[in-house]
Amino acid sequence: MQKVFLDTNIVVDFLGEREGFYLPAAKAMTLADQKKIKIFTTGNTITTTYYLISKYENPKAALEKIRKFKLLCSISILNDEVVDKAIISNFKDFEDGIQYYSAVATNCDLIITRNERDFKNAMIPVMNAESFLQTIKR
Repeated sequence: MQKVFLDTNIVVDFLGEREGFYLPAAKAMTLADQKKIKIFTTGNTITTTYYLISKYENPKAALEKIRKFKLLCSISILNDEVVDKAIISNFKDFEDGIQYYSAVATNCDLIITRNERDFKNAMIPVMNAESFLQTIKR
């Protein structure tokens, strides 16, 4: 089964139901629900997403969205090695380095993000949700 890492922006798009970005993210989540892919993200993505969503929604409702999302998603590895690699990496954004090295440590096959250019030196495929959906055999 393909292991897919979700960048923070994709999780926020989905749980925040962001206009213009929700549908592709939701379709990827459907694939996870159907057990066609296995999705991962970092624990800090979960906390960041909760923080952002709870600013616009009732905190209890935001937490319920996180609970349901967590049924579909596993938490990727985020340990000393991941942090150390991100610190010395060439990523302009430290958080992107954390995301990337966490995905690699978890043996993910690819990363889905809306900011593909932020991962230009990645050694695993990086694509947006629309491109990812086009790769899935129906």
